[in-house]
Amino acid sequence: MKKIQSTCNYCAIDCNLDFYVEDNKIIKIVPTKEYPVNNGFSCVKGISLDKQQTKFKPNPLPRIKKADGSFEYLTWENGFKEVAERLTKIREKYGNESVAALSTGQMTVEEFALFGHMMRNHLKANVDGNTRLCMATAAVAHKQSFGFDAPGYTLKDLELSDTIIFIGANPIVAHPILWGRVRNNPNKKIITIDPRYSETAKNSDYWYGINSKTDLTLFYTLANLIIEKDYTDKKYIEENTENFEGFKNFVKKYTVEKASEICGLTQGEIEELVELIHSGKRVSFWWTMGINQGHEAVRSVQAIINLALMTGNIGREGTGANSITGQSNAMGSRVFSNTTGLFGGGDFDNPNRRAKVAKALGIDESLLIDKPTLPYNRIIEKINTGEIKALWVVCTNPRHSWTNNETFREAMEKLELLIVQDIYDDTETSEMCDIYLPAVPGVKKEGTVINLERRLSAVRPCLEKAENELMDYEIFYGVAKALGLEDITQNWKTPKDAFNFMRACSEGMPCDITGVEYEDLAESHGIQWPFKSGDKLVTDERRLYEDGKYFTPNKKAKFLFEKVAENPLPTSEEFPYIFNTGRGTVGQWHTQSRTREIPFVIDAVSKEAYLYINSKLAEEKGITENSKVIVKSKNGESAEFIAMLTEDVKYNELFAPIHYIECNKLTPSVYDAYSKEPSYKSAVVNIFLKGE
Repeated sequence: MKKIQSTCNYCAIDCNLDFYVEDNKIIKIVPTKEYPVNNGFSCVKGISLDKQQTKFKPNPLPRIKKADGSFEYLTWENGFKEVAERLTKIREKYGNESVAALSTGQMTVEEFALFGHMMRNHLKANVDGNTRLCMATAAVAHKQSFGFDAPGYTLKDLELSDTIIFIGANPIVAHPILWGRVRNNPNKKIITIDPRYSETAKNSDYWYGINSKTDLTLFYTLANLIIEKDYTDKKYIEENTENFEGFKNFVKKYTVEKASEICGLTQGEIEELVELIHSGKRVSFWWTMGINQGHEAVRSVQAIINLALMTGNIGREGTGANSITGQSNAMGSRVFSNTTGLFGGGDFDNPNRRAKVAKALGIDESLLIDKPTLPYNRIIEKINTGEIKALWVVCTNPRHSWTNNETFREAMEKLELLIVQDIYDDTETSEMCDIYLPAVPGVKKEGTVINLERRLSAVRPCLEKAENELMDYEIFYGVAKALGLEDITQNWKTPKDAFNFMRACSEGMPCDITGVEYEDLAESHGIQWPFKSGDKLVTDERRLYEDGKYFTPNKKAKFLFEKVAENPLPTSEEFPYIFNTGRGTVGQWHTQSRTREIPFVIDAVSKEAYLYINSKLAEEKGITENSKVIVKSKNGESAEFIAMLTEDVKYNELFAPIHYIECNKLTPSVYDAYSKEPSYKSAVVNIFLKGE
């Protein structure tokens, strides 16, 4: 029996696991001891990776849909040729931007890089990913405030913080390993700000049940009170930030009286929260989708960053304004996918950066794309207006996960070509494709992922691929070869080749990984970026901004702010309730295409969509436990759920887990102005007992 250390490719913690393999079968999985992230622990999803493709395993050959709707299987060589020919015909007929692609944070750095180089640089197509659905807000906020998308913390800070504030985050369910770090801290106060009395709120010392999407008003009010009470860190502000005086004047109008009325908190609660922040010596702010997925999300994130900056709670042990990332390689997507910026970061219109990236890739600069991608929402909209004719979907299920998801169904029906590349051929998206490309799961892959604290971890194959099985990387390479893309065919043959290109592209950037050798990541503790050539690894856990220097031209962090926007979807007489969404249980993951293979997860969760409704509201509407209810959204759609009665949601709010397709049937086509991330958390709806 051999032991192979690899990385779990579910969430952005990127736990390392030891796979014990015999006769090409995983006998057992044991969380890797002393790995800095999970240190011998794992959630149920990670230790069940041996269940992948045990029941729902497609034929390993590609297939195409024939005129009569049936499918024909092809050899891989013919499959690559079919994809290349059909993409070429559409581009020749309609232009480069008639082709688009959607990827996901489940791919490796090397796969992102190869796919981005082929689609963005060579084909000039628009490529976005479902990182747009979860982390675009944090990425934009970091870049604007810090000068680069660089979260500065290490997970060790959860064990060192004396005041831990979770905002729109439920790590007990969504990031249980992260919560384990909290439990290891004997000297902490836990504060949760969330409209719902979530599992994390129930295990906190303080819970502030804020009204949905009033966060920005609260944060500006907290800042104003901190200034009024002279609780700021004047030295840090003076030496390490800019535009504080503008911010100070701006927040004066955000009074505790107004905030109490808007946010649904008492004045005493708001003042108490200020005192808790002030009394902490090492205060850390942690947010995730409850903040990122909103109509003014970037400014909300920056309001959290402002609180950390003005109190000096950043760049020190146990502090920080810290984004909790969603998918396993969302950080790799943000830095190395060649969508919103060049490989390794930097703007498309920066001539110096373009020259460096072209040199690193060994190509003529003219080959580099010269503009950012269209964001996810614009890709869908342009399909529905007939401007985009072909879409390649990789490792994701947008028919289920896209906001207002009936619009994606409409888009799929209008496409001339829908290619789906996935480990399953029966997802809601796979079932509607014209060409299906089957890929192997992570236990048969090779590459690298980057976690939420900037740590590069090795993904190494635990099982040998069977006949005709291919990694996503090999599929991309095969299509590139069929397209006749010579530099890829000659120079991108292996994931290691792609890693070395990305390493070269990162030179001199905040995410510099020139000191990381591909082979050295295997059986290691991982390495956080930056790690430049010549650097020595002194510790496994490193944070940024300890020197007070940021990545802006003047090395100072920026105070950024903006007037609170009017809610684009206010409640009304017709739609009086707010529909909130989030993770259901630790065992469920996204659209459940993977976790449905874990027996004790499926046995423990409802097969039908359900939602939580306040007990008093349910009584008024004659709704009892397990009643069938219809939820009608302002977007014009309705969906059926099983009602679960609770006191954990407010009277005027409903909460549904994201894992059922009914959930995003109801969410709105509303996006943050800067990140274009969907506002998943605040649809306005009405609810009726089924049959009324």
